[in-house]
Amino acid sequence: MSELVRDAAGVLARLDALRAADPPTHGGHVLSYVYDSGLAALDELAAAAIRAVQPVNGLDPTTFGSVAVLEAELVGFVRELLHGDEEVVGSVTTGGTESCLLAVKTAREVWRAAHPHGVPRLVAPSTVHAAFQKAAAYFGLDLDLVPVGSDGAVAAADVVARLGDDVALVVLSAPNYPFAALDPVGAVASACAAHGIPLHVDACIGGLVLPFWTDAAGAPLPDWDFRVPGVTSVSADLHKFGYAPKGASVLLQRGRDRQRHQFFATTRWPGYPVVNPTILGSKSAGPLAAAWAITQALGVDGFAALATSCARSTARLREAIDGIEGLRVVGEPVGPLLAVAADERVPADRRVDPHHWADAVRAHGFVLQLQPALAQPGGAALPATTHLTITPVTESVLAPLTAALVAGADAVRGTPHVDGAALLAQLPPLGPVAAALDADALDADTAWALLQGFGIGGGAELPDAQAPLVALIETLPAPLAERLLVELLGRLVEPRPAR
Repeated sequence: MSELVRDAAGVLARLDALRAADPPTHGGHVLSYVYDSGLAALDELAAAAIRAVQPVNGLDPTTFGSVAVLEAELVGFVRELLHGDEEVVGSVTTGGTESCLLAVKTAREVWRAAHPHGVPRLVAPSTVHAAFQKAAAYFGLDLDLVPVGSDGAVAAADVVARLGDDVALVVLSAPNYPFAALDPVGAVASACAAHGIPLHVDACIGGLVLPFWTDAAGAPLPDWDFRVPGVTSVSADLHKFGYAPKGASVLLQRGRDRQRHQFFATTRWPGYPVVNPTILGSKSAGPLAAAWAITQALGVDGFAALATSCARSTARLREAIDGIEGLRVVGEPVGPLLAVAADERVPADRRVDPHHWADAVRAHGFVLQLQPALAQPGGAALPATTHLTITPVTESVLAPLTAALVAGADAVRGTPHVDGAALLAQLPPLGPVAAALDADALDADTAWALLQGFGIGGGAELPDAQAPLVALIETLPAPLAERLLVELLGRLVEPRPAR
């Protein structure tokens, strides 16, 4: 049968060629999406663990007992790190989005049991991860977003003011992704407990690093995990600062009875009984095994050491950015994340637009993440920013990274933020058409024509400069921008002639 596997070397060579066109996932040159420990031995351990369970189906731990052991031990590790007692139970999911979806699904089921009629509400700051917007849309909750300050921080009183009998869940972040603000968990949790409303803490990005973090003065952070009465669930990703391959996350719930609402079970078909604690049925056991292996190998002390490396690099980069005329770090970030905006305190000809800056830094070999400005209904306008995620490997590239940040700023200082409205006006007849289009009625071909008018290539390639595209996102009505982005991603993976 071996003759059925043809040209394995050629297949892998093709894969290598495709990967060569990607940004480097190791070495600290991509400051979002990837979380590099800088330890090659850890990567090898994860790869070996994945290979060991490659044929295993994570669907049924009653068949594959190894899955049950790995999951129990991994959940136990995270539970202890986040100060959960024996009442706290959990599940390993395929990522932060699934953990967030399941937290909302659980809350909806609990709320429905007490309120057979009506539509439940989900309350969260506007900086809460977009996964909760997805969860509200999927599970039929009204999403009630609370405006945050221009520094990305939400006031506890503003969240508490939204509480009511129809609230199925409040969500806070530790920290939020856009600005790295640590939401006021303690104050909101006490109010939620008084109202009998559950509180989920989304620590997908911070859960494995904030336990070792301090504030700017070196003092411990305010409690935000299961030490806080009233916190009913916490999500924490292993494929972020747990350094596991995608995708592995843990969702912890306080109370077995509550957590059982997370499950789906049916015996009402002629096949095997289906009992799923997560959204997926069949799933790879690879990420689970890799995450388990890494926690076993590093232990708490290893994670603490890697967090300390992140803290050193974050402090150095903040100091470097503070020294770049025309840029500023937004707010008081907590954890290894920074959001950088133009410094409005200096004259316009000395400011550095963060989006032009990110494009310029990319030319020096480092990939930063552009974040659009946002007009909050009833709240402060949030600035356009560029996001940096700092990982342990960042410490090995601090000198060239800092040089790239400075050189990028020098190259674009005084260049104003792209005027999205003016950009649309330069694209007749697309500009007037775009302004008048109904996103719900926009067909695929018209959406594609608009994208090509905006400089998207025939294979859905993005132009080298992303600042104009992000400016369009800022300018277009949100439904239209979202429809065009859907078309872009849809076209990106459509079959097309080989080149």
